[in-house]
Amino acid sequence: MSISILLVDDHKILREGLRAVLEAQSGLEVIGEADNGREAIREAQRLRPDVVVMDIAMPEINGIEAARTLREAGPLPRIVMLSMHAHTEYIFRALQAGADGYVVKESATGEVADAIRSVYHGRRFLSASIADSVIDDYVRRRELPVDEDPLMRLSSREREVLQLVVEGRSTAEIADRAALSPKTVETYRSRLMRKLEITNLAELVKFAIKHGLTSVDQ
Repeated sequence: MSISILLVDDHKILREGLRAVLEAQSGLEVIGEADNGREAIREAQRLRPDVVVMDIAMPEINGIEAARTLREAGPLPRIVMLSMHAHTEYIFRALQAGADGYVVKESATGEVADAIRSVYHGRRFLSASIADSVIDDYVRRRELPVDEDPLMRLSSREREVLQLVVEGRSTAEIADRAALSPKTVETYRSRLMRKLEITNLAELVKFAIKHGLTSVDQ
Protein backbone atom coordinates (compact mmCIF):
# COMPACT_ATOMS: atom_id res chain seq x y z
CA MET A 1 0.00 0.00 0.00
CA SER A 2 1.33 3.44 -0.94
CA ILE A 3 1.93 6.24 1.57
CA SER A 4 -0.53 8.99 0.70
CA ILE A 5 0.80 12.56 0.75
CA LEU A 6 -0.63 16.09 0.81
CA LEU A 7 1.77 18.77 -0.50
CA VAL A 8 1.41 22.26 0.93
CA ASP A 9 3.42 25.24 -0.32
CA ASP A 10 2.44 28.63 -1.67
CA HIS A 11 4.93 28.30 -4.54
CA LYS A 12 3.44 26.24 -7.36
CA ILE A 13 6.81 25.52 -8.98
CA LEU A 14 8.13 24.00 -5.75
CA ARG A 15 5.01 21.84 -5.37
CA GLU A 16 5.38 20.62 -8.93
CA GLY A 17 9.03 19.80 -8.35
CA LEU A 18 8.31 17.88 -5.15
CA ARG A 19 5.44 16.02 -6.80
CA ALA A 20 7.75 14.91 -9.61
CA VAL A 21 10.39 13.73 -7.12
CA LEU A 22 7.88 11.83 -4.98
CA GLU A 23 5.91 10.25 -7.80
CA ALA A 24 9.17 8.85 -9.19
CA GLN A 25 9.54 6.87 -5.95
CA SER A 26 7.83 3.54 -5.38
CA GLY A 27 5.31 3.40 -2.57
CA LEU A 28 4.58 7.14 -2.45
CA GLU A 29 1.43 8.79 -3.82
CA VAL A 30 0.59 12.50 -3.86
CA ILE A 31 -3.17 12.72 -3.40
CA GLY A 32 -3.60 16.48 -3.06
CA GLU A 33 -2.09 19.95 -2.88
CA ALA A 34 -2.76 23.20 -1.03
CA ASP A 35 -1.16 26.64 -1.21
CA ASN A 36 -1.82 28.06 2.27
CA GLY A 37 -2.31 26.86 5.82
CA ARG A 38 -6.05 27.34 5.90
CA GLU A 39 -6.51 25.24 2.77
CA ALA A 40 -4.04 22.67 4.16
CA ILE A 41 -6.21 22.11 7.23
CA ARG A 42 -9.32 21.72 5.09
CA GLU A 43 -7.69 19.35 2.59
CA ALA A 44 -6.01 17.25 5.27
CA GLN A 45 -9.33 16.75 7.01
CA ARG A 46 -11.04 15.93 3.71
CA LEU A 47 -8.41 13.66 2.14
CA ARG A 48 -6.98 12.06 5.32
CA PRO A 49 -3.42 11.65 3.93
CA ASP A 50 -0.84 9.61 5.78
CA VAL A 51 1.69 12.44 5.62
CA VAL A 52 1.44 16.20 5.08
CA VAL A 53 4.56 17.87 3.65
CA MET A 54 4.12 21.54 4.49
CA ASP A 55 6.00 24.80 4.16
CA ILE A 56 6.32 27.02 7.24
CA ALA A 57 6.09 30.44 5.58
CA MET A 58 2.65 30.67 3.98
CA PRO A 59 -0.09 33.31 3.83
CA GLU A 60 -3.19 33.46 6.04
CA ILE A 61 -2.21 30.61 8.37
CA ASN A 62 1.44 29.59 8.50
CA GLY A 63 2.57 25.98 8.54
CA ILE A 64 3.30 25.96 12.27
CA GLU A 65 -0.22 27.04 13.20
CA ALA A 66 -1.70 24.64 10.65
CA ALA A 67 0.33 21.79 12.16
CA ARG A 68 -0.89 22.69 15.64
CA THR A 69 -4.51 22.71 14.45
CA LEU A 70 -4.15 19.32 12.77
CA ARG A 71 -2.50 17.83 15.85
CA GLU A 72 -5.30 19.09 18.10
CA ALA A 73 -7.87 17.52 15.76
CA GLY A 74 -6.48 13.99 16.00
CA PRO A 75 -3.45 11.67 15.82
CA LEU A 76 -3.11 11.72 12.02
CA PRO A 77 -1.55 12.77 9.70
CA ARG A 78 2.20 12.73 10.23
CA ILE A 79 3.72 16.11 9.37
CA VAL A 80 7.00 16.94 7.62
CA MET A 81 7.76 20.65 7.77
CA LEU A 82 9.66 22.38 4.97
CA SER A 83 11.57 25.61 5.53
CA MET A 84 14.26 27.82 4.07
CA HIS A 85 15.50 28.26 7.64
CA ALA A 86 17.70 26.08 9.84
CA HIS A 87 17.36 28.55 12.71
CA THR A 88 16.62 27.15 16.14
CA GLU A 89 13.49 29.26 16.58
CA TYR A 90 11.78 27.87 13.49
CA ILE A 91 12.72 24.26 14.25
CA PHE A 92 11.60 24.61 17.85
CA ARG A 93 8.24 26.08 16.87
CA ALA A 94 7.63 23.36 14.30
CA LEU A 95 8.44 20.48 16.65
CA GLN A 96 6.53 22.08 19.49
CA ALA A 97 3.48 22.39 17.22
CA GLY A 98 3.60 18.67 16.46
CA ALA A 99 5.74 18.27 13.35
CA ASP A 100 7.35 14.84 13.06
CA GLY A 101 10.05 15.93 10.62
CA TYR A 102 11.86 19.08 9.54
CA VAL A 103 13.51 19.36 6.12
CA VAL A 104 15.53 22.36 4.98
CA LYS A 105 14.36 23.32 1.48
CA GLU A 106 17.85 23.34 -0.02
CA SER A 107 18.02 19.63 0.85
CA ALA A 108 14.41 18.77 0.07
CA THR A 109 14.96 17.00 -3.25
CA GLY A 110 17.34 14.50 -1.71
CA GLU A 111 15.71 14.15 1.71
CA VAL A 112 11.95 14.53 1.43
CA ALA A 113 11.19 10.92 0.42
CA ASP A 114 13.29 9.58 3.31
CA ALA A 115 11.59 12.04 5.64
CA ILE A 116 8.14 10.86 4.57
CA ARG A 117 9.00 7.19 5.06
CA SER A 118 10.61 7.89 8.44
CA VAL A 119 7.69 9.81 9.94
CA TYR A 120 5.17 7.37 8.48
CA HIS A 121 6.88 4.61 10.44
CA GLY A 122 6.89 6.68 13.62
CA ARG A 123 10.45 7.99 13.53
CA ARG A 124 11.58 11.60 13.80
CA PHE A 125 13.40 13.04 10.76
CA LEU A 126 15.61 16.14 10.69
CA SER A 127 17.74 17.38 7.79
CA ALA A 128 21.36 16.35 8.05
CA SER A 129 22.37 20.01 7.83
CA ILE A 130 20.68 20.77 11.15
CA ALA A 131 23.42 20.78 13.79
CA ASP A 132 23.24 18.77 17.00
CA SER A 133 23.39 22.03 18.90
CA VAL A 134 19.99 22.96 17.48
CA ILE A 135 18.46 19.77 18.87
CA ASP A 136 20.15 20.35 22.22
CA ASP A 137 18.64 23.82 22.30
CA TYR A 138 15.19 22.39 21.47
CA VAL A 139 15.41 19.97 24.39
CA ARG A 140 16.47 22.81 26.68
CA ARG A 141 13.61 25.02 25.52
CA ARG A 142 11.03 22.29 26.16
CA GLU A 143 11.91 22.57 29.84
CA LEU A 144 11.20 26.30 30.01
CA PRO A 145 8.07 27.33 31.94
CA VAL A 146 5.18 28.35 29.68
CA ASP A 147 5.22 31.88 31.04
CA GLU A 148 8.74 32.35 29.62
CA ASP A 149 7.42 31.72 26.09
CA PRO A 150 5.68 34.90 24.90
CA LEU A 151 3.72 33.16 22.13
CA MET A 152 2.08 30.89 24.67
CA ARG A 153 0.45 33.95 26.20
CA LEU A 154 -1.67 34.14 23.04
CA SER A 155 -4.66 32.03 22.08
CA SER A 156 -4.73 30.28 18.70
CA ARG A 157 -7.13 32.97 17.43
CA GLU A 158 -4.80 35.73 18.59
CA ARG A 159 -1.88 34.06 16.79
CA GLU A 160 -4.01 33.81 13.65
CA VAL A 161 -4.93 37.50 13.83
CA LEU A 162 -1.29 38.38 14.53
CA GLN A 163 -0.14 36.70 11.32
CA LEU A 164 -2.82 38.37 9.22
CA VAL A 165 -1.99 41.76 10.74
CA VAL A 166 1.72 41.48 9.96
CA GLU A 167 0.86 40.36 6.41
CA GLY A 168 -0.72 43.80 6.00
CA ARG A 169 -4.35 42.67 5.90
CA SER A 170 -7.00 45.25 6.72
CA THR A 171 -9.46 44.70 9.55
CA ALA A 172 -12.16 43.91 6.99
CA GLU A 173 -9.95 41.35 5.22
CA ILE A 174 -9.01 39.67 8.50
CA ALA A 175 -12.66 39.53 9.53
CA ASP A 176 -13.56 37.86 6.24
CA ARG A 177 -10.74 35.30 6.29
CA ALA A 178 -11.09 34.41 9.97
CA ALA A 179 -14.92 34.49 10.01
CA LEU A 180 -14.99 37.16 12.71
CA SER A 181 -16.67 40.53 13.03
CA PRO A 182 -14.46 43.61 12.50
CA LYS A 183 -15.03 44.61 16.12
CA THR A 184 -13.84 41.21 17.32
CA VAL A 185 -10.74 41.48 15.12
CA GLU A 186 -9.89 44.83 16.71
CA THR A 187 -10.42 43.32 20.16
CA TYR A 188 -8.04 40.45 19.38
CA ARG A 189 -5.45 42.84 17.95
CA SER A 190 -5.54 45.12 20.99
CA ARG A 191 -5.44 42.17 23.37
CA LEU A 192 -2.49 40.43 21.70
CA MET A 193 -0.44 43.63 21.58
CA ARG A 194 -1.15 44.25 25.24
CA LYS A 195 -0.15 40.69 26.17
CA LEU A 196 3.09 41.00 24.20
CA GLU A 197 3.76 44.52 25.50
CA ILE A 198 4.12 45.78 21.92
CA THR A 199 2.83 49.19 20.91
CA ASN A 200 3.38 49.47 17.14
CA LEU A 201 3.21 47.46 13.93
CA ALA A 202 6.95 47.50 13.22
CA GLU A 203 7.73 45.80 16.52
CA LEU A 204 4.88 43.36 15.94
CA VAL A 205 6.40 42.35 12.57
CA LYS A 206 9.83 41.85 14.17
CA PHE A 207 8.25 39.69 16.86
CA ALA A 208 6.37 37.54 14.33
CA ILE A 209 9.51 36.91 12.25
CA LYS A 210 11.66 36.15 15.30
CA HIS A 211 9.19 33.61 16.63
CA GLY A 212 8.48 31.79 13.38
CA LEU A 213 4.90 32.99 12.82
CA THR A 214 5.84 34.58 9.52
CA SER A 215 9.03 35.02 7.53
CA VAL A 216 11.01 37.66 5.70
CA ASP A 217 10.47 35.63 2.49
CA GLN A 218 6.70 36.23 2.52
